Amino acid sequence: MAIYLKKTNKEGVKKIKNRNRTIPLLFAVAAALLIVFSLQTDKRTAFMKEVKEVFLPEKEVVQSIEGENEETQLQLSEGKNSEYVIYVDETRYKQIRNETSDIITPIIPVPANYPDVTMEIRQIPDEEPEVLVSKIEAELKKEFPELLEVEEVTEPVKGFQLHGSAGNKAESKIVNAYVISNGKEGSFVITQFYFLEAAEGHGARYYHMLKTFKIVE
Repeated sequence: MAIYLKKTNKEGVKKIKNRNRTIPLLFAVAAALLIVFSLQTDKRTAFMKEVKEVFLPEKEVVQSIEGENEETQLQLSEGKNSEYVIYVDETRYKQIRNETSDIITPIIPVPANYPDVTMEIRQIPDEEPEVLVSKIEAELKKEFPELLEVEEVTEPVKGFQLHGSAGNKAESKIVNAYVISNGKEGSFVITQFYFLEAAEGHGARYYHMLKTFKIVE
C-alpha cells in the first residue's frame, strides 16, 4: 500500500512539473505571436506614413482638353489593398472600390444613349504582362473586331496598350487598355471605356490621371 502511494505521489509531482513547464511555454508562444502581429501593424503604419510623406496629397497638372490647356487639381487616392496610388480629379470623378478592382467613373452620369465611361484598375497576381496581353486582346476583339495591334508604350504607363473603336459615330464605344507589370510575377490591367465624342474630354482626363499611377511595393 505504501509503495502504491509513493508511486502515485511521484506521478502527481511529475504531472505538476509538466504542467508548470507547459504554462510558461504557452505564454511564450502567445507573447511571440503578439510581437509578430505588433511588428506587422507597426510596419504597416510606418509604411502608410512613408507613402503619405512620399506622395503629396494634391497635384496640379496641365492637360489639353478639347484643344485648350487646363490646370486641374488632382487628389491622391489609395488603390485596392494599398497596392497602388493614383491622383484623381475628385471634382469630376469618383473611385468605386469593388472586391476585385477599382473603378473611376464620372460623378455626373453620361446621357442614357451613350456608353458608360469608366476606368477600371485590377491586378492579376499570377500572370505576367507578356502572357496576359494576348488573352486581353482576344477578349476585346469580341466587342471591338477592328482592335489595333498590341503596342508597347512608355506613356501614360510603361507596358502594352490595346486600342479600338466600335464605330465612327459620336456615341461609338472606345476602349483603351493597358497591361503592365506589377513589379513581381503578375500584372495590372487598366481598361478605359468612353465614347468617340468624349475622346478629347474623358479620354484626355483618364490619360493624365493614369500618368500619376504608381505601384506601391
